[in-house]
Amino acid sequence: MSETDDWEIDSDDEPAVDADDEPAVDADDEPDDAVDRPTGTGTTRTEREEADGKPSEVPVWDDDYLETVSGRLLFNYDLKKAHQVDGERFDLYGHMELHSEKHFFHPALSFAHHVSHEHLYVRRTDRATEREIDRLVELGHGLADELIDADEEHYSTDFTFVLVVPEILDSVRSRVENLDERTLLKYGYYGHYEINVVVVAPDRKELVANDGADVEEAFRTWDPIEKEEPGLLGLISRRLEF
Repeated sequence: MSETDDWEIDSDDEPAVDADDEPAVDADDEPDDAVDRPTGTGTTRTEREEADGKPSEVPVWDDDYLETVSGRLLFNYDLKKAHQVDGERFDLYGHMELHSEKHFFHPALSFAHHVSHEHLYVRRTDRATEREIDRLVELGHGLADELIDADEEHYSTDFTFVLVVPEILDSVRSRVENLDERTLLKYGYYGHYEINVVVVAPDRKELVANDGADVEEAFRTWDPIEKEEPGLLGLISRRLEF
C-alpha cells in the first residue's frame, strides 16, 4: 500500500443551492455530531455503518485479538494471514510503502524522491523467550539482504516482529527495551534498515516494544488511539522528513 505527501485541495467555489430545492434527507443520513467518529468514516450514520465493514480483500482472523488489530492496520498496510518466511510461520503479515518527494513550483517538477517500507510479522505463541527474540532479529537481517533494493531512493526499511503471549517475562521485557538494531546501508547513502520487536500480552493489557516500533500503538487495543498525538501513519511518515 502506497502513501505520498502530495495533497489535493478541493475548491470552495460551489454553486449556491436554494433552500426550497434541497432534497429531503433520510433520518439515517442526518449528521450526528454528538458521536465521536473516527477520522474518515463519514458524517452520517449510513456512511459510518458502511465504513465499519472490512474491504473484501482484507482477510478475517478467527483470533479476536488479531481481528481487532487488523482493523487498526488495514488502512495503512496490505494484510495477509498464515504467512511463512524462511521456515517461520506468522499469523498476520503486513506491508506498508511510503513515498516522499519534493516539488519545485509544479508537481511535474519533482525531485528528492524517497521510499520507505515496513514489513510487519505477527504471531501468537505460548511463550516468548530471549532466544526466540534473538532468532527473529537474525531473521530480520536475513530478510534485509533479500528484500531491500539499496539505492539512492531507498530511505528506510523496518522489519517489525510482534509476539502475542499470555504473559511477558522480565528477562524478555529487558531484552526488548534494550534492543537497538539499526543498520546503515553504504554509510547511510542508501538509507538504513531497522529491526523492531513488540511483545504483547493482551489479556493482561501489557506491552513492551523497543523505541523504533511505532506500530506498537495498534496493538494496545485496550487503549484508544490518541487523536491529539500524531497517528500511526504520522509517526511512521516522520522517517521521510529531513
